[in-house]
Order: sequence, then structure tokens, then C-alpha cells
Amino acid sequence: MRFIERLESFVIPLIQQEGADRQVRGFWPKLLLAVLKGVSKIYGAVVRLRMWFFRIGVLRRWPLGCQVISVGNVTAGGTGKTPVVEIFARELTRQGRKVAILSRGYRRKEKPFLQRLFSDTIDPPLVVSDGRRVLLDSETGGDEPYMLATNLPGVVVLVDRNRVKSGRYAIKKFKCDTLVLDDGFQYQRLKHSRDIVLVDKTNPFGNGNLLPRGVLREGIQNLRRADFIFITKSDGDSEALRAKIRKLNHHAEIIECRHAPKRLKNVYGKTNRDLTWLAGKKVLALSGIAVPQSFEAFLRGYGAELLECVRYADHHRYATQEIINVINRAADLGCDAVVTTEKDAVRFPRLTNVAVPVYYLRIEIEMLRGAENFHDAVAHICFKPFERHPDADL
Repeated sequence: MRFIERLESFVIPLIQQEGADRQVRGFWPKLLLAVLKGVSKIYGAVVRLRMWFFRIGVLRRWPLGCQVISVGNVTAGGTGKTPVVEIFARELTRQGRKVAILSRGYRRKEKPFLQRLFSDTIDPPLVVSDGRRVLLDSETGGDEPYMLATNLPGVVVLVDRNRVKSGRYAIKKFKCDTLVLDDGFQYQRLKHSRDIVLVDKTNPFGNGNLLPRGVLREGIQNLRRADFIFITKSDGDSEALRAKIRKLNHHAEIIECRHAPKRLKNVYGKTNRDLTWLAGKKVLALSGIAVPQSFEAFLRGYGAELLECVRYADHHRYATQEIINVINRAADLGCDAVVTTEKDAVRFPRLTNVAVPVYYLRIEIEMLRGAENFHDAVAHICFKPFERHPDADL
């Protein structure tokens, strides 16, 4: 895992640099990008072949006889899926649906590969929440599933690589009638009722290349499969992006939203803070997320003076000593607080008597444009038959 993080910390900035100014210098970086370009062409061919197999029926899409709502994207990481999954699951539950969230549990603690390969038993899905209580921690269940389980009482949260299996389990064990696939746009084995796709306004499609040369999981032309498109991290001025999306998809409803910080919650104590508390405060910002810049910009926007920004790779699993070192560093700098993200906070070890208060920034989705389309989407899911546009099944 540490090797992967080091590799990511080298390759991702290199790709981002090339995407920003097209001026990558040095023989080895240029060679690496050339190799990645070749690999991305192979990856793209495999993705297109796989999608064709699903279209002609060589690979089967399994129907489960209930509503299956996919929330995902065409890029790798950083679009803010979890708050959108949360708002959909919460609203569907409020409207009377019995909801289960099906997650793969990215970078959670799993059995070793060979043990899974040669095992004679088929393990049931991990139940992070049974709808009444949270049953697993973030290390076992995964960061996002644990966050969703904590924030969504009444919603079942299951983790399994095979979401056909976990979907059947949710229906049989918990009598669920609505399944929400967390990061499910590329998961074609399960037949989707709706596809909700997120596009990050600040970096919609990266440098336009497929993985690993860029951040695209599949070509942007596949946005045509979407029924609803959320432009996330929007500032309300997205006409150029809306026009580009509309050329790719003529039928989807487009909804603009932003990830709005709501409050500071204490990781190791009970004293929470309003965001106005940040004004003039000296802060150490700590994050292990795909796009730390947006988190740090939030803090500066509320008047915090960031004395230091400590960044780890996305989904970094924190050791106890790492957090102690960060807190001690904040104390040495004279910081008023350490502030982190909610996704990071669920990975923190338990500590007592910390020298500097540690808060996480609670983020919620705020609709800027097309809120009526969101409510219409929920109403269709709950109460009305829905005919998918023919392009959505391509």
C-alpha cells in the first residue's frame, strides 16, 4: 500500500502538470507518459470490448426486480460521490423506500488474494449497517461505507465486490426495495434502473486521456448512458460545461450543486464549532483525499490562516504515531486547531488528551440549479414508472 501511495504521489502530479500546461520536462517523465499513453490505449480497447459484450448479451446484466440507482462518474476519484449518495438515500428513505447502499469498499481491509482465490466458501456481504446500528469500523468496511452508515440511520449499507450478490442479500435479508450503487456507473453486471453521473466542474475530464495516462475510466461519449447528470463543485456559472454535456447527452436532466461546508465537528471531544469560528484562527490542514486543494480553499475562504498543509494519498490508512506527530506539530506551530475532512476522520485512531483540538469539516450537498429535477427524480423512483431513453442502454 505504501508503494502504491508513493507511485500515485509521483504519477498523478505529473499527469496534472501535463494537463495544465503541456510542458513536461525531462527524459524520464516524458518516457513514463509515453508508456502510460500506450497502456491507456490497451485499457480503452478492453473497456470498449467489455461494453460491446454487454450490449450483445455475451456478458449478462442481472435484473433483481427492484429499483437499482447507480451513482458514479466517468473519471477516477474526486467528484464528491459520497454526499450525493447520501442525499439520494436519505430522500428515498424519507419517501418510504427501504434503501440499501451497495459499495465495493475501496481499499478496505480484506482477506489476502490467494486465500480468497482458493477458498471453498462463499462469504456473505459485509454488513456495515443493518439500518439500526453501525456494525463495522472504517478499516473493515471501508471509509465511504462507514461514513454513509454513520450518517444514514434507517439505511442498510453492504460491502462486497459482487454487487449482484449483495443486492440479492439486501432484498432477501433486509426486504429492501431500492438499491443505490455507490460508484456504480461502470458496474454493468447489475441492471440499472437509473444512472446518475457526477461531473466535477473544477476538473470535468482531466487531460482527456483514459487511465492511466489520464483520469477517465471510459470515454466521455459514454455520458449518453446517464439519466441524470450532477455538475458538482459548481459556482453557478457552468454554461460552457452544460453545453458540452448536452452535446454528449441530449436527454439527461442536468443538476448543479456544490459541496457546502456546514460545521466543524470535534473528532476527540464534544465541542463543535460554527464555521465562523475559523475566521482569524491558525490552522494545520490535514487531508488524505483525491483533491486536497478544494478542502484547503474552503478553510481559507472562511478566514482560517493555514500555517501548514499536510497531505497524504487518497484513502491513506493513518498510523497512531502519524496523527500524534501531526497534533504535536500543530502545537509547536501555535495552531488553534487541526482541521481535516470527514473522510479522513473516520480513519483516525482513538486518542485521548490531545494537545490541540482536532475538527473535521462536515460537508453537505447544496442544490444551485435544477433542484426541481432532483425532486422529480426521487418522485419517479418512488411513485412512477420510468421509461429509460434508448441511448441510456448503449
